[in-house]
Amino acid sequence: MAIEVADLLFDVADELETKKLFRFAEQLRGAGLSMANNIARRSTFENANMLIIFDRRKLIPRTRRDQLLERLDHLSRKITSFQRTLRVRV
Repeated sequence: MAIEVADLLFDVADELETKKLFRFAEQLRGAGLSMANNIARRSTFENANMLIIFDRRKLIPRTRRDQLLERLDHLSRKITSFQRTLRVRV
């Protein structure tokens, strides 16, 4: 799931690059990769924050922001559940 969401965030990053917003695109890609590489909840929050800012700056449509925020929320909940499972087993 983290890889699927990261792939969607890469699509947003590609669009940001067409607007010459290279730093935003780079940051979004880095945080997107971090979710899958590190199974890190904080990376989902970082991505959510960026999407909210991009929406406020009219860089992405609100509908797209909402769809991605919903997926990030779902992923964050799964990561939390996974982390709890690991704690119980240790």
